[in-house]
Amino acid sequence: MDKIKTIIRKEWAEVFKNRMVLFTVAFLPLILTAIPIGILITMGGTGDLNGAASAMPEQFNSFCPANLSGGDCFQAYMVSQFMIMFMILPLAIPATIASYSIVGEKTTRSLEPLLATPITTAELLVGKSLAAAIPAIIATYAAFAIFAISAFIIVPNKLLLSALLDARWLLAVIVVGPLMALLAVNISIMVSSRVNDPRVAEQISMVVLLPVLAVFFGQLAGLFVINRQFIIISAVVLAIIDIVLVYLAVRMFQREAILTRWK
Repeated sequence: MDKIKTIIRKEWAEVFKNRMVLFTVAFLPLILTAIPIGILITMGGTGDLNGAASAMPEQFNSFCPANLSGGDCFQAYMVSQFMIMFMILPLAIPATIASYSIVGEKTTRSLEPLLATPITTAELLVGKSLAAAIPAIIATYAAFAIFAISAFIIVPNKLLLSALLDARWLLAVIVVGPLMALLAVNISIMVSSRVNDPRVAEQISMVVLLPVLAVFFGQLAGLFVINRQFIIISAVVLAIIDIVLVYLAVRMFQREAILTRWK
């Protein structure tokens, strides 16, 4: 465990010198959190929204509990469309950190001494995975907390507030978020161990954002609704994928081959 802690501290000391990493960790959560908050502020001052609510698609009804007015349901529906933004954070942040993790060390010539230590491959990858995943999880939780506090201040209707902070989004942020972070980390580590340029590694690793963007645009198009059942199924599938990716990451990380290829 001490070796893993040492790897984590080393990773943070090295990685957070990179300006792109700092931007992703510090500013991306604020930008994505500002979108649903901006919608709440804008729609809170538009008056009666019942007319707009009547023109919404059929899936709009899933956001409209019986005790809410059409206008309040319309706000809940519009904000919910952009809550998926909180799922981008646990993918983008660790992908940026982890993609720089291995190939970045090659460019700074710190990889060879690290691989020469008695640390095992599993310990090395666990340390690097946690170093990338922990900032992403903290940033995601913090961003959602900012949104929740802002919604509590902005929204006077507590029934609407309850609809905005629905259990499905709590489940998505608290459970699915860390699983997505592990997914991004393991894919990024596998990519980073196979390429020689940190920028290439980061660009390839960002492919993990495509499924989330597909879900976002699919919901906007009315192809499906992100409900509690969808979140639970996603969590189970992600857990299985994470287990497989951890195994593959350890298998693909061949210390001698990496050093030979990069010399």
